[in-house]
Amino acid sequence: MIEFSTPVYCANHPDVETSLRCNKCGKPICARCAIRTPTGYRCKECVRGQLKIFNTALWYDYLLGFITAGILGFLASLLANLISSLSFIGWILIIVGAPTAAMGIAEAVRFVTRKHRSRPLFITVAAAVVVGALPIILIQLLHMTVFGLIFQGIYLFIAVPIVYTRLSGIQLTR
Repeated sequence: MIEFSTPVYCANHPDVETSLRCNKCGKPICARCAIRTPTGYRCKECVRGQLKIFNTALWYDYLLGFITAGILGFLASLLANLISSLSFIGWILIIVGAPTAAMGIAEAVRFVTRKHRSRPLFITVAAAVVVGALPIILIQLLHMTVFGLIFQGIYLFIAVPIVYTRLSGIQLTR
């Protein structure tokens, strides 16, 4: 015996028939409203509610994170500038030192923000590392020091993504 059920329509688009439901609240959703998560499809409201749980940063965390990352980014950039005069050994030191400096910056920011989290906070801190390096880059430009600029570029190319990924908890391997 064939059983016919009444059609179900998307909660946000009443003219779109669907068979999808949010796996958290059970609300019917169409393909345009569905957000794929590791555990299945969810509606935008449930995903937004879940993000609020993970976003714990307060307004002053942005200020503390920016200042901390800016100062430490300036100091690391200054060290990169000093290393640029060491010829071959300088290349090795910058490639090894930039990730170490980035992890130190990220851990210092995690300490001052009490491990509060939010994507805008991570972006703010990454931008502060670049802002901290700007005075040294401007000095390098004024003196037309090519190797100094190259070392600053290498430092920022390595350090900024490491600071962001360390704070956000992105893992490239399991």
